[in-house]
Amino acid sequence: METIKWVLCPICGNKTRTIMQEDTELKNFPLYCPKCKQQTLVNVKYFVVSVSIDSAN
Repeated sequence: METIKWVLCPICGNKTRTIMQEDTELKNFPLYCPKCKQQTLVNVKYFVVSVSIDSAN
């Protein structure tokens, strides 16, 4: 069975509204956090979230 996890906000660490499976990869994904109300471009691979360099506004 595949593992499913919530994508956590890289700013505040809370759950976002995005769920991903073990084999899902996201590149330059605009992740929105409803708690801190920030949108951040992220890359996700094997449940490791990294902030995209392009997100510096």
